[in-house]
Amino acid sequence: MCDLHDQHEHGTTATGTGPALSRRKIMQILGAAGVTTAMMTAEADPAMAAADDSSVAEAGGYQAPTGLAQDSPAKAAALGWIDSNSARITGLNEEIWEHAELSLREWNSSLAEAAFLEKAGFHVEFGTAGFPTAFTATYTLGSGGPVLGFSGEYDALPGLSQRKGVGHHDPLEYIHDPFAPGYGPGHGCGHSALGTAAAAAASAVAQAARRHRLPVTVKFFGSTAEEALIGKTYAVSKGVYKGLDAFLDWHPSPANATGWGTTNAMTAVTFTFLGVAGHGGTPLGNKSALDAAVMTATMSEFLREENLAPSGRLHWVINNGGDIPNVTPEIAEISYYVREGSPARVQVLLDKVIAVAEAAAKASQTSVRHRITSSCWNQLPSRSFAELLHENMKQIGPPTFTDEAQSLAKSLQESLGLPQLGMHNKVAELTPPNPVFLGGGSTDVADISWNVPTVSMGAALAPIGTKMHTWSTAACAAAAPGQAAVIAAAKYLAATAIDLITQPERLAELKSEFADRTKGVRWQTALPDGYEPPMYEPPAWFLKKTGQKWPPANITWPPQRVVSQEKLSSLGPELAPQT
Repeated sequence: MCDLHDQHEHGTTATGTGPALSRRKIMQILGAAGVTTAMMTAEADPAMAAADDSSVAEAGGYQAPTGLAQDSPAKAAALGWIDSNSARITGLNEEIWEHAELSLREWNSSLAEAAFLEKAGFHVEFGTAGFPTAFTATYTLGSGGPVLGFSGEYDALPGLSQRKGVGHHDPLEYIHDPFAPGYGPGHGCGHSALGTAAAAAASAVAQAARRHRLPVTVKFFGSTAEEALIGKTYAVSKGVYKGLDAFLDWHPSPANATGWGTTNAMTAVTFTFLGVAGHGGTPLGNKSALDAAVMTATMSEFLREENLAPSGRLHWVINNGGDIPNVTPEIAEISYYVREGSPARVQVLLDKVIAVAEAAAKASQTSVRHRITSSCWNQLPSRSFAELLHENMKQIGPPTFTDEAQSLAKSLQESLGLPQLGMHNKVAELTPPNPVFLGGGSTDVADISWNVPTVSMGAALAPIGTKMHTWSTAACAAAAPGQAAVIAAAKYLAATAIDLITQPERLAELKSEFADRTKGVRWQTALPDGYEPPMYEPPAWFLKKTGQKWPPANITWPPQRVVSQEKLSSLGPELAPQT
């Protein structure tokens, strides 16, 4: 999500939170290459062409339509259900926040979210697409109604532990290591709130449909590992989202906004270098895998001037660089997120990064292998869906932030050296995407969007000016700002879903737009052939509680061991003794 939140590196798919760049300014940034790219897109890159709406922005004077969102008894019932269950909803957010479980290991968080939906009458099945902590919850009433999907996430991020409601950096979990101090995990992307609001919206729609006898199938997808962009991407490739008529998504953000801009496609790749260990005091003949990783990092930085367009992003971390300085690292790993405007453009940049790693291995006399850990498309927008959602957001209004919420926001802004503007207390106007795509975040919702009409929006959980993936977001997620955002987001999603049930013409309109945009574009997963998703073995108690067996059929277990078989480097014949 995550990654849409900073545009949501998931504005959060928000186009309306600031002034759009003018066509002249964009041309100054891009030069003539911007014109050439725009002219070639439709023929050379159908994925970018399908997501393009530059003509709307260039025409100017866009006005969001009105009269789309309609009051109805069912909508009133859904919103009323959220209000009457607000304590349960905010309590679920707080419970998941306290667990702060990392990707693929959300044992308690997934159970809590599933239990909430079961209480609302949903049938829950764990093990979606083979992931132990992924589940699908289904509620069906009657026949012939639309099939609506909601997106739930609940994974935390490493190193972002923070005390709830504290306006300065104060990790809740501090790791006392004399050589490598650090912090525990935390919800620095607000997924505790994301999954909670989506579950509340799905439940509200189900309750309203039952009360007013509206045929519908509501499906909630509890998704694992969004922070690694694995859960939904792989699940789509296995057909998990087939049969949906519409899919509703949201993400915590510093703003209340929606839009129909696209996102970056992305491939995550990890390079493993293997060398030969030896004493650091007698290094001759050793082969340092860390040297190879550092050379890869250094050389990849030289790609930026001539090989990285304004729409591209290249970021890396050395996630295994050795343990102690007096042992030459025999194994080292460096991981990259390679982002560009479409899968085809990602592949071109990825090939250059792979070439860099292979050159580093040759120079360091190590061996290298790489594995793709995830790969997703750019998001396919839906203008008609965004327009419907936006009008519901305007009618419902921004989150109701208390004085406590605004005070915390200003304290955090002061700690970060930002203007003390508090929380975003309005719904941003709906504006077209900028004429030329300048890149941003990525999301595994993107692959869903090429298979079913999809909308995304952001609700203000973090203070104005702050960024996602930070301790400051973790401070807010289950405190006063986050609890207000959870209720508002649940209402935005539920109201929009009810309109799709009670106004078939709205659903028909967004399905027609989807058909037009995908004409001539054949989606296929960007994951490589034979891809096996990474997994952790669940605790026995979790398997028993969810009725699962280990391992699932789609992975090899135990995984193949990675062990260096490299030989020490030769220095040539011994030198004659010195006399």
